[in-house]
Amino acid sequence: MFSLTQKRGGALGVENHMSYQVSSDSAAVSENKKPSNESGTWRDFINITKPGIVRSSFMSAFAGYWVASQWDFQIGKMILTLLGTVLILASSCVFNNYFDRELDLKMTRTRERALPTGRLKPGVVLWYAIILGVVGLTILFSFSGILAGLFGIVGMLVYVVIYTLWLKRSSTWSTSVGAISGAVPPLVGYVAVTGEVDMGAVLLFALLFLWQPPHFWALGIRRVEEYRAAGYPLLPVVKGIKRTKIQMIPYLIALIPVPILMYVYGYAGIYYMIISLVLSIVWLYLSLQGFKAKNDEVWAKKVFLFSINYLTLSLIVLIINTTH
Repeated sequence: MFSLTQKRGGALGVENHMSYQVSSDSAAVSENKKPSNESGTWRDFINITKPGIVRSSFMSAFAGYWVASQWDFQIGKMILTLLGTVLILASSCVFNNYFDRELDLKMTRTRERALPTGRLKPGVVLWYAIILGVVGLTILFSFSGILAGLFGIVGMLVYVVIYTLWLKRSSTWSTSVGAISGAVPPLVGYVAVTGEVDMGAVLLFALLFLWQPPHFWALGIRRVEEYRAAGYPLLPVVKGIKRTKIQMIPYLIALIPVPILMYVYGYAGIYYMIISLVLSIVWLYLSLQGFKAKNDEVWAKKVFLFSINYLTLSLIVLIINTTH
């Protein structure tokens, strides 16, 4: 759900948006797709929360709480903070599924979801999203502090309203602006302990914010024709794959100082700095290789998978090597 950078030219792709028509194959799929007679299962209710996103955001929220606590934490408050964060993450993802249900029919990787196939009814899903969000925010405001709750609201609004309902359908800015919501979970965990935004909060935000665009653009390059067919003005669709490769580089360069500053300011140990720094440089190297790649899809898959491992390893080492 919820991962500071320079502005980039050509960000508004509105003028090109209407030129991306649904391909004949995708249109045929949408027109011939009949609602499923099957009823939704508990697995469907779990899947529409996007468990992969929730898991990674849970880990980043835990990392934020752990770094702020410096090994001196209240386990009850930590559990409630993580629970509240997970619930608002899940709520935002369910809202995303609800609003994207018709567009999901146009993409191979999403058209078998519970809403497009009719296994879950839109009204039920909408109430599911509302309930998850209300419970999650109530927990954060009640047990994690006003600042944590406010960040929860910001994350939800950016993801559901600004990203899903507006930019995702109209602009190449969607990925960069949407990354704000993806960087909220570690902030929620961090301010639940400190009650303030300091350099530690800024660095955690930067880590998750800078990670997201190159990670998602690698996926966008892999699935560029699907996004084109669905009418999404994603950067590789609007500006092309080469431009997307170029735009990934500033984020990856800006990511390199983050582990150094985490160490310099005393939030993490030397092992975190070394390992995360090496991972950042390797990711940048792999991305630069894309300019001479013969097969963009193979290259993008390699970079995409590395980005997932990058975040997982960085957060694990950060948690283990937090100073105390």
